[in-house]
Amino acid sequence: MNTRESYIFWRLAYSFISDHGYRIIQLFENQKELWLEKLENKKAPIIRMLLHDLDWSNAMQRDIEFTASNGERVRKQIGRNELKVINIYISQFPPVDEYEYRLAKPFINPDGNKTEVNSILLTSEDYEPGFQRLTDWLKSELTFPINDEYSVEEAENQKKATLEYAMEKVKSEKAIFTNGKPLFTYLLMLIQVAMFFWLETHGGSTNTSTLIKYGAKFNPYIYNGEWWRFLTPIFLHIGFAHLAMNTISLYFLGTMVERIFGNIRFLFIYFFAGILGFIGSFLFVDNISAGASGAIFGCAGALLYFGLMNPKLFSRTLGPAFIVIILINLFFGFSRNGIDNAGHIGGLIGGFLAAGMLHLPKQKKPLVQMAFLILSLSLVWGSLSYGFSHSAKSMDENSMLLLAQENIKQENYQQAYNELKKVEEKSDHPSTQIYFLLSFTEIKQNMLDDARIHLHKVLQLDPDFPEANYNLALIYLEQNDFVQAKKYAEKAAELNPNKKEYTNLVHEINQYLQSSGVRE
Repeated sequence: MNTRESYIFWRLAYSFISDHGYRIIQLFENQKELWLEKLENKKAPIIRMLLHDLDWSNAMQRDIEFTASNGERVRKQIGRNELKVINIYISQFPPVDEYEYRLAKPFINPDGNKTEVNSILLTSEDYEPGFQRLTDWLKSELTFPINDEYSVEEAENQKKATLEYAMEKVKSEKAIFTNGKPLFTYLLMLIQVAMFFWLETHGGSTNTSTLIKYGAKFNPYIYNGEWWRFLTPIFLHIGFAHLAMNTISLYFLGTMVERIFGNIRFLFIYFFAGILGFIGSFLFVDNISAGASGAIFGCAGALLYFGLMNPKLFSRTLGPAFIVIILINLFFGFSRNGIDNAGHIGGLIGGFLAAGMLHLPKQKKPLVQMAFLILSLSLVWGSLSYGFSHSAKSMDENSMLLLAQENIKQENYQQAYNELKKVEEKSDHPSTQIYFLLSFTEIKQNMLDDARIHLHKVLQLDPDFPEANYNLALIYLEQNDFVQAKKYAEKAAELNPNKKEYTNLVHEINQYLQSSGVRE
């Protein structure tokens, strides 16, 4: 074997690895047979290279059949439905007998007909046609200058350079996933589990008052200046299922992001995404909200940025399956009530922006990072400015209801009354719930005339509201209007006959009417 063919063999392998994204999947001990795969492109052909002088065409045919058989094993190992193999022979001379017809058409492996071998012969007689066929098959130009002869040292140096480059490429790709051990991910998992048990033992993780007390996102309190509620909800979870889902998701996504971006970058991504997620929730969701979902979606956003910067490696390691998981989670969120999709999307965007501001460890892109920083600051400032200016004009009714209900639970009836009166005055059509809660606070403050007026407004909107009828009966009873008291007590009992308080009140009023001789 001439050293020229040895040099071309390794130079060609180097071109496949460096210029076309192939990786070595098999190198035989004699280092004269090499198999290459392009992992990020499942449709790309496998390349098999053989450095060998082929004396007779029947030996070539046996080798083609062997290549097809080995290719079929590779196909099964990597899970492809079909496999194309480009089989390259590098030989000093062609076979002495007729061989062209053996290369004219692909050889199909008879075992299943799923592996196709396209063979090509590169000899010293003429390399150009062979390189052109490779270019056509790969749909990418493949060529390099070839001298008339090479020394043994040049051939060895090329082999060494090729193998070192292939090994360095694998090492550098592995290094990307070893920038940090997932210490903070595990710590955050422990914190959110500990906070869950704290909530459970101090009022319950699904209890509204408990959630608000310990830092859940609650728009009215944020309007009042409690900005820290953009951060604290990240550590709280509403119910065990919520905790379990987010803890599992954090384990898989958080560990990956912390390994790729490093510990400190991970923390910044996680909390920036979590905060931006709750800013999104603040803008678009009135309900109480808590959970690490936004921060976890932020980890997904950071991985998307990683994929943008390293598309080939991303496709090979995460790829389409990762995108599908994100889309499924978003679709699942939009298809069910009670899920804070604004927080999820805000977190996803936040994670992407945070990763762009930091970029990857040991790498710098100042212009890109500066652009991401400006975009991030503009988004945060613009979102908060819009949220607070909008709220300054008129607080949404739902948020005010939540605030009033919270004050009622804490027996702050005067505060709840003041908040509900603001809603009543600003709203063209206050809801039944507004009027009813307003009447409740008025009863608690002995403002019975006002409460009676508001309860009548409730019944104008919803005559079949049993508790409104019952409360109105109590007010009339307190004001010694027994006829009206009986009327509304009977209506409440009719609407909800299983409620003993209602039936007992009717019985008491009837007894009093009979004993006092009052005519109805």
